[in-house]
This record gives sequence, structure tokens and C-alpha cells, in this order.
Amino acid sequence: MVKVREEHPIHDDGSVDLELWLERLQEQIEIKDIDAVRQACLYAQELKDLVEPGEDAWHNTSDSFIIGLEMAQILVELNQDQEAIIAGILYRSVREKKTTLDHIQRRFGKDIAKLIEGVLQMAAIGSRQNPRRENVLGQSGNPLDNVRKMLVSMIDDVRVVLVKIAERTCAIRGVKEGSRKKRYLVAREVFDVYAPLAHRLGIGHIKWELEDLSFRYLKPNDYKQIATLLDEKRLDRQQFIEDVLSIMNTELANVNIDGEVMGRAKHIYSIWRKMQNKNIDFSQVYDIRAVRILVPEIRDCYSVLGIVHGRWRNIPHEFDDYIASPKPNGYRSLHTAVFGPSGKVLEIQIRTYSMHEEAELGVCAHWLYKGTDTKSQSNSYEDKIAWLRQVLEWHEDLGGSEEFTDMITNDVTHDRVYVFTPDGHVVDMPVGSTPVDFAYRVHTEVGHRCRGAKVNGRIVPLTKQLATGDQVEILTANTEHPRRDWLNPNLGYINSARSRAKVQHWFKLQDKDKNAAAGRKIIEREFKRLALELPELNFGVMADQLNFKAPDDMYAALGAGDIRLSQVINAAQQQVEAEPHDEQLDLELPLSSGKAQGEYDGIKIRGVGNLLTSIASCCKPVPGDPIIGYITMGRGVSIHREDCTNAFQLREHEGERIIEVSWNEDAESTYPVDVFIEAFDRSGLLRDVMMVLANENINVLSANTQSDKKSNIAHLSMTIEVGRLELLGRIMDKINQVQNVTDVHRQRSGTN
Repeated sequence: MVKVREEHPIHDDGSVDLELWLERLQEQIEIKDIDAVRQACLYAQELKDLVEPGEDAWHNTSDSFIIGLEMAQILVELNQDQEAIIAGILYRSVREKKTTLDHIQRRFGKDIAKLIEGVLQMAAIGSRQNPRRENVLGQSGNPLDNVRKMLVSMIDDVRVVLVKIAERTCAIRGVKEGSRKKRYLVAREVFDVYAPLAHRLGIGHIKWELEDLSFRYLKPNDYKQIATLLDEKRLDRQQFIEDVLSIMNTELANVNIDGEVMGRAKHIYSIWRKMQNKNIDFSQVYDIRAVRILVPEIRDCYSVLGIVHGRWRNIPHEFDDYIASPKPNGYRSLHTAVFGPSGKVLEIQIRTYSMHEEAELGVCAHWLYKGTDTKSQSNSYEDKIAWLRQVLEWHEDLGGSEEFTDMITNDVTHDRVYVFTPDGHVVDMPVGSTPVDFAYRVHTEVGHRCRGAKVNGRIVPLTKQLATGDQVEILTANTEHPRRDWLNPNLGYINSARSRAKVQHWFKLQDKDKNAAAGRKIIEREFKRLALELPELNFGVMADQLNFKAPDDMYAALGAGDIRLSQVINAAQQQVEAEPHDEQLDLELPLSSGKAQGEYDGIKIRGVGNLLTSIASCCKPVPGDPIIGYITMGRGVSIHREDCTNAFQLREHEGERIIEVSWNEDAESTYPVDVFIEAFDRSGLLRDVMMVLANENINVLSANTQSDKKSNIAHLSMTIEVGRLELLGRIMDKINQVQNVTDVHRQRSGTN
């Protein structure tokens, strides 16, 4: 569940009782100079009324002083020092321009001013996609420089990241009072960037809170559903947990282990994610009932595990030893699920006190200041700092800040795969990584020379996604020459932002004229496939839309990998949409007030034309429920929940009138397009092409195949429904990867 914000002590008149707040602060953490903290609070309190807080992502009822106290409280919970706490207190005042960094430096010292400046520079994450947007320091400048400064601040002082995480935690806590749009924007940013960052740094309790609160605003219906189910079972679950606590306390006493047993908090997002990943119901989630056991030593963990499994039957495949094999962020614990009292499923986590402290505080549990004894730093801490330094290294190879979001979300992901080198060394990588990603992870030179790969001893395509346990061997050439196709996201050669950056960097070092020639060739080939006439398009306008002075600069950027082909296609499409066309596929037409084919009242009908739809009164499905359609006699299609009793009867007795339907979450008009495919004929060719279209949810209106026995060449003509040129290009790329296919292009009327 999400964390409830603690209220500050207040006087009878509603003002904050600062002395009592400071007294409570000193009970939680040792502060060398409490008067310095007091002066920071008084200064922030003095500044709060100078400027009215503007409309922003925070709740309007709060002020910079209150937010500063909240940030300070979070930093205290993270075991931060006096400087970080003062920076948290003053940060909001500087951000709202009620004071300046110069004033902060003169009054509170250079170190605190530098810390606040680093936090301000982290706003580059939010402004990275808008180069004209003024940053929080009042400087426009190059967005790449802003991001680089932010990264340097992060790496130089981890406290910068922690103050920023504290700020975003306050933001997501307080955004409830803002508009729906503001709630969504803050939640999206927190979920995509700061929750993964907190996870990577091992700050467990902050990570869970950020995920739960973000989930609350990103998917409110799912959040409310799970919260309601948790609340309905709360009393029964509470009694069950109390019984388990009593049993385990007795067991620990019997073996003289000085341990602590507690109920574990239920995190709504974790429950939802487990339901989605495993495709299970709420009742099948094992950690709805959960306890945590803390013990002094590692050997005690395994002793308690033996006691638990000896008393209750464990559930197969639900045991994880993160002590022997810690998670990438350093998390260590034993996890097991058993059939507890009365046969009810129970999850139990067992760890030492020190493991628990690190799971909750991560890097903050052993934060060291410059000049202290580095020998006491743990490997986990070094790993986290090494990761932050890697971020800067990756960024040096990026040609633009556009890739920054991908880098953060992909390379700080919760889920990893663990693969082996031929020598048996373990390499952890993001889920979805390919042999090309692996090659660049091993060494940049290996990636540049990669020409093939063996997985578990067998040669595989370079687009194969690796799985945990795979042994990967890279086949290399004598010369370095990555392929430009690797930069095409539709082909799936590279799924790691780091690998993409390395390939882009290599092409940037090549001659500009060669890159321009290669870029122009790429555009000509793609436009020919899409049946777009080059003379009809103004490349000068397209270059200007992409912030280039001339078309040659755009070609060179495409050839070097600085921009993606999809960006050029989108710019071309804007010209296509701006002019009237009589022929097929005006992609994309201006949105009209009418409904696209097969879409009525928020429901998309797959595989049929325009039919009347109605919601069944027996089960009243709502958006998000799994649904089916039933073709009635004279009343169109009736929409039922999949688990509706009437739906079961209809399936059994009139199954031929049941059709597949789905909620229209992404309404987009589609248009028929003729696609021509040429391939060397073989058995299963049409099946493989249709499989590509099915995987992309593309509707096929017609298909015709002709084979020439003499030349063994097959020609496939299809009419498919798509909504945008970019999607059409991606579909043709995927079809072109089907074995034996030699050519795929859009077919204009009367041509091949």
C-alpha cells in the first residue's frame, strides 16, 4: 500500500512547531550543528511568501517551506548527512527563484550551494526532448550540455540523486490536489525514471512507494480494484498473520535465535505486475499474505528456512535464494512460499538485519564521504557507483539527448537476463538483449567486428533474444564495420541503448560525405518501398522540421545514426497529409468526427465490418474487462464479459456466433494498402508471412499468390489495413526478414 505522509507538529494557530520538529529530527539521526538546520528552516520560512507558488506539478496548497521539511524528513529516513538535509530544506526556494545559488553559498556555504545546483541540473531529464525549453537555472543552452552536467553531478555526489528522489517523492505524494493531466505527467516521469533509479540504488521502501503512487494515477481502475480486494480481506488476513507471527516467534525461541518476525507491507503495483506477468487472478498471488523474518547471521537464515519448510509444505518453484545469487542492485534475502495454517498460501522472506537495512536504504546504508576509509565500502556500493559512471560513459557516445530516456528505462530495468561467455563468465543484460547487444557489452571492438553468433553451440540469427542461462559466442571478422541495418529498430538487431550508442558513435567518425550518401540511399530505398514520389516532396521543408539547415545535413545525420528513419518518414507524412490525394492510402488523414471501421461506442470489432454494438445487461462489462462478442438476430453484436454465465452458455450452444472483440484503447483510423511481396517459393512461405501480420495485429483484407515453377519465384499480393506510414514501413521490414523473401514494397494501382 502507499505510504501515508506524516504530518508536521503544529501550533494552535496552524503554523509549524519548528522546535518540536527539530527535536524529533535529532531523535532519528545525529546532527552536528542543529542551529545550521534551524537557520535553513527559518530562511525558507522567511522566503515562502515572497512569490506565490505557480501552477505546477505540486499541490497548490503547500509552500516551499513545508515541501522543504518533507524533503528533509525523507533524507533523514535515508540516513543522509546535515548538508543534504539543509539542501533539501532550501531546494524548493531556489527552484521557485525566491533566492539564488549565490545567496545560498554566501549564507550556508559552497558545498550546499553546489549540491542544490546539481539537483537543479537533474531537470535536464524532464527537458531533454525540448531543446528550446529554458532550464531551471534560467539558461537555454545546448540540451546535451545540460544532460552532461546533470550526469557529472550525479556521479560526483550520490546525494544529488537522493535529494532529487526525495523531491520527486514529495511531488508524487502531493500531486493528488493537482489536475488530472498534472497527476498523469508527474506519475509518468516518476514511474519511468525515478522508481527504476531508486530500485537500481537499492532504496527499497522509496521504490515501492513511488511505484504504488505512480500506478495509482497511471492505471486508476486497476489500482482501485486491487486496493478494494486487499481491504475486503484485511481483517481475515490480519488475524492469519498474527497467528503466523505467534508460531514463528515460538519456533525462534525454541532454537535460541534472537530474531524479529513482522508482517510485510502489500505493494499494489507488485501484486498487479505479478498478476499480469503470470496471467493469474488475485487469489493466486502468493504474497498477499506475507511475513518477514530478520535474524542476526546468514547461517540463521538457512536454519529458519529449514524450520519453515519442516512445519509447512513449500510450494514448488516458489523458492528463491537471493543470498547465494543477489539481485543486480545488491538485494539479498531468502524467499519461499508455503501452505501455511489452514492450508492458506503464505510468502516468507528471511534475511539478516544488515541485509534488511540495505534492502530498505541501499546505497544510503553505507554512504561514505570523501576522505573516509574506502576499505569499509561494500561491493554493492561500488557496483552502484560504477553504474553511475557507466551512465556518463554511455552518454559520451550518444549523438543526441533523444536516446536518454531509452538508456535510463532500458538499462535500469527491474528484469535482467544472465548469459555466459564461452569462458563461463556471467554477463547480466536487459531483457530482450540480442547477440549484438552481448557483443558490445563484452567490448566495443567485438561489437564492431560482429558478423554472427552461436548460442548454446548453434548458429542463430543476430536478432535472437537471449534468455537466462544461454552461452553466447560471437563470430567476428578481421575488420571493424558495423551494419547500418542494426540501427533500424524495426529489424530487432539492437535492443540496448548502450549498443545503439556505440554503433552511432562509429558511424559519426566516418566521413560526412559517405554518411550523406548512405543516408540519401536509405531514404530513396524506403520511399520507393512506400511508393512515395521523391519529386513531390520538399526535402528542404523536411530538413527544417528536423532542425537541420539543409537536406545534406539531414542525410548525413541519418547515415551517421543521429536520427532515425522513422523521423524522416514522419516529416514526409506531414507533407502527404497537407495535400489532397485521390489515390489509395492518404496516410494519415486528418482526424474526422466519424468512427473508424468496426469501432463503435469505444469497442473495436475485429474481422467484421460496420456492426451495431451494445453492452450486455447481464454482466455490464466495463473498459479493461476481458470481453467477447455475440452476433444477435437483428440487434448487432452484444458485448459480454468473458466470465459471464450467459457467455459460457452461448459458447457451448451457439459457438459459431461468438466473435473476438477488444476495447478500443488506441483509436486510430486504418486504410487499405496493397503490398507486393517477391520470394523464392517454398513450403510454408504464406504461413510465415501471415504469422508476421498476425503478430502485429494487422487485418488482411485480401491475399493472392502466384508461383512460377520454372523460376521458382512466388509473387504475393495483399491488401492490408494500416494507419500510418511508419507502421507500414515496420511491417514491410519484418516481412523482408522472412526466409526466402527478396523484395517487399507498397504497390500503387496498376503497378508491381
